[in-house]
Amino acid sequence: MRLHGALLGLGLLCSGCATLSRGFGATVNEDTGEYETPEEEKVYVVPAEDAMMVARRILEEQRYDVLEKEGGLEMFSSAHEPGKNTPGVRTIERYYIKGERLGPRQTVVRVFRLSYNEMETQLEIPPQAMGQRDANYFSAQDAHPFDATRDAYAGPRGAAMQDPFKGAPGMERFRMARGVRDLDIERTLLQRLEMVPALELVGSNAPVPIRSVTLEGWPTDQVSQAPECGTLVEGAGPLMAPGQVLLLADPLGTRELPTAALRMLCEATARGLPVTLALSLPASEQPLLDTYLASAGQPQDLQTLLNESPFWRRTYQDGRSSGAMLWLVEQARRLRASGKDLALVAFDAEKAQGNAREAEMAKNLLGHQQGRAQAWTLVLAGGTHVRTAGVNWDSDYVPLGARLAQALPSVRALDVGFQRGTQFSCRYNVWDEVECNLFAISPTKEVRQKPDTASGVHLFAQPLAEGFHGRLYVGALSASPPALHRMAPTTATRTPPAP
Repeated sequence: MRLHGALLGLGLLCSGCATLSRGFGATVNEDTGEYETPEEEKVYVVPAEDAMMVARRILEEQRYDVLEKEGGLEMFSSAHEPGKNTPGVRTIERYYIKGERLGPRQTVVRVFRLSYNEMETQLEIPPQAMGQRDANYFSAQDAHPFDATRDAYAGPRGAAMQDPFKGAPGMERFRMARGVRDLDIERTLLQRLEMVPALELVGSNAPVPIRSVTLEGWPTDQVSQAPECGTLVEGAGPLMAPGQVLLLADPLGTRELPTAALRMLCEATARGLPVTLALSLPASEQPLLDTYLASAGQPQDLQTLLNESPFWRRTYQDGRSSGAMLWLVEQARRLRASGKDLALVAFDAEKAQGNAREAEMAKNLLGHQQGRAQAWTLVLAGGTHVRTAGVNWDSDYVPLGARLAQALPSVRALDVGFQRGTQFSCRYNVWDEVECNLFAISPTKEVRQKPDTASGVHLFAQPLAEGFHGRLYVGALSASPPALHRMAPTTATRTPPAP
């Protein structure tokens, strides 16, 4: 979701009253180390009100007061003087934030740091054009360039000096204002909006009754369908062996991880390995999944699965019940129907939270693994769950992966590297509500897939502190909405259970 900056323009600061250093706010390219001018804008997949509120909070955290213009898409911060200089030669700085609404949930936010210099203003206004009161202004020890009572200076011909920012709060009285995009604050805004952990809504989440199910793009005749295996996942082969357990961190609500999981299953079964696919679905779903796996995959079989399952019909859907996850269940059925030795396991807890949930998930998985000890097991779960080491925010919290690694010597875990894309997930929005919707998702610096990094598995020489043994790079992420609530946003005002 990007928009070329050249098409958008620079709004207020392109009106002739400001200039930009290094063109359009150059920044260091992390790959080359060189300063480059960004050629594309970030389009945030949130309402403009949400994006502007987060930007406001970032400035307020830095002890700025923020003035908001009517309409909410322009804001000015209070001013401050970096360092301290003699009146008449001072430089004062403040922030200007401009939001642009491109759609109901598409927003561009630009943050500029404005610099005002008293010396430049004095040089531009000849003394003979100024009254005695104005001529003495900058010599006053207590004068401040943002005094709201100050009248506009008269220009050389006696005409009133035009405000640099027409219609802005009555505080702008400098002729010269220099502006530069503050990309550090914009990066913080990106982190707050797009590097947000997804919530998994467990516990009381009542199902919605349905009479019939028609899924978009679902084939009407599944009998002759072969699995959509695609190409092999580069580098995954060394992790496939009898009895091996591979934990895969799943950015829930995306298409890429279920697709990669299927490609791995196809390679493992092609090698003649029995395989177990373990998904973070409630263990109570196991009988329904077994019935569907043994079926012909006809529409009535799918109808039975979804009608009788409270999980797929929850009021508030998170990424675990995405359309891509249901697609993966169907591909597993096709592999099994083609003669492959495949089992599908639902291992998540029903209502437990925190450590109790991790313990119950581990118990369920180990129970199934004992019955298929020679199978290659692929486990998809959220990134925190699959860590084979503890977490730094709670010394008592033991993730699922760490519990499995203590019981089994053959456990390996992969986190996921990716490029900016979209995700259907549940998150806390800026109004402290739980919102389930399509969002943009950006990688942290550690997991960002660089342009020259090929997709596939890259193993580490030593496990990371989180217990990951390698990383699966999958490219740009694309959202997969819930199977039965395609693109239907929901908001919950209650607090969800902890993941």
